[in-house]
Amino acid sequence: MKQPPEPDHLPYKIVIGLEVHVQLATRTKLFCRCNTQFGAPPNTQTCPVCIGLPGALPVMNDEAFRLSLQTALALNCQIPPSTKWDRKQYYYPDLPKGYQISQYDLPLSHDGFLEIHDSQQRFESKRVRIRRAHLEEDAGKSIHDERSGTADSRIDLNRTGTPLLEIVSEPDMSSALEARTFLDELKLVLVYQGVSDCNMQEGSLRVDANINLHIRDRETWIPTPIVEVKNMNSFRAVERALEFEADRQFDVWQETGQRLGDAPKQTRGWDDQAEVTRPQRGKEESSDYRYFPDPDLVPVNVSPQQLDQIRRQLGPIPAVLREQLQTQWGLGAYDADVLVNQGPRLVQYFTQLAEACGDAKEASNWVQQDVMRRLKEQQTEIDAFPVSAATLAELIRMKQAGQLDRSRAREVFQHMCDHLQSPQQAMTALGIQQVDTAELSALCRSLLDKNPAIVADVKAGKQQAIGSLVGQAKKQNPNVNPAQVKEICLQLIAEMS
Repeated sequence: MKQPPEPDHLPYKIVIGLEVHVQLATRTKLFCRCNTQFGAPPNTQTCPVCIGLPGALPVMNDEAFRLSLQTALALNCQIPPSTKWDRKQYYYPDLPKGYQISQYDLPLSHDGFLEIHDSQQRFESKRVRIRRAHLEEDAGKSIHDERSGTADSRIDLNRTGTPLLEIVSEPDMSSALEARTFLDELKLVLVYQGVSDCNMQEGSLRVDANINLHIRDRETWIPTPIVEVKNMNSFRAVERALEFEADRQFDVWQETGQRLGDAPKQTRGWDDQAEVTRPQRGKEESSDYRYFPDPDLVPVNVSPQQLDQIRRQLGPIPAVLREQLQTQWGLGAYDADVLVNQGPRLVQYFTQLAEACGDAKEASNWVQQDVMRRLKEQQTEIDAFPVSAATLAELIRMKQAGQLDRSRAREVFQHMCDHLQSPQQAMTALGIQQVDTAELSALCRSLLDKNPAIVADVKAGKQQAIGSLVGQAKKQNPNVNPAQVKEICLQLIAEMS
């Protein structure tokens, strides 16, 4: 795909809005007691309610509603005192009732926002408005079997009735990068709140994107038809699909030379292998679904006391944590972003480490360079990390005191992880001993006597020549601290002048 021009030189504006469906972390479905666990054999987690048998009546899952309110508050949404359920009518083989229980004109939340920023400053920070976040039930899953040679399709109704929170943004994003950043930040909010695992491979988070262009035509901007892009199975796929679709719409505009503002909206699917979008059907309007209130479910009232209780139980907000890491701990925007993106438990580990060792920047370096690498290698989470923050802080303090250089401290750290030992125990096991000042001074004098040429270079202003002496000192005694060797050698050379 060709590289797009720089934003300032584009003859058009990109307009993007996102619809995100999030499966809530409940044990049972939205209106029945069927299990929501992923991976069960097809059609083994169903009942008369979720498959819509005559006479079966739904009962709302209170936990799903509570998680929805928690998410809405974390997204700064307004919560009305009352909300209701509606039937969204459409026919599809994986929708056994012939309608989906959703919310239309009275959603449980509306008018929120999510701040997005880029630590690499590729775009300016902005506030993306949230139009609404409403609760609905999922449909089933169509399974297309290409191996049989007949391209058979089968239906698995296990997902039918699973609670989904649909989060709809306003069209406030103006690039594919902004859209991906919004999704990254939204996922962080959801994970920090513990309302979903956001596993796209298992269908816990799904994204549809609406995109069109406003093309410059002298003094006016002419919109292209809105296209809804589906079938994107990763945030990177969303970014690539939107980049392609912006190029495609502009190419169509140039080829046709027509004013497309009145053309019908379209739904297209993303082909990840070919990296193109393909037409699927015309895009539906809300009138096509013939919404009407569900007669089997009563409206739900939300009291101020209930909201206050949920507010008190809110988990950390990623944006607030970033600000705290920068203002309270003195980290840069990039370091704060890296730590927050790893999740709340790693941030807690960092703050405990920084407080215990007294050096937030050093603590951040150890977490990002050593702890995170170890977690990736072992494919584990920080909760199972074998070295506590207090124990790692002890090692950092020993390095700061000059007992270890960075290289030897890393050896000790690896041994601590592998053998569950304290820093002192690991140093003993590795044969690392602190060299006293008298012994170190004697070694430095011996090296200076044997290397008059290096002494002359240093006196002539070539400070880098001292590195050779440090290397020789390490060969004679691996326990010496390079920084101390350098300092003592420079001091002794200065005394020779």
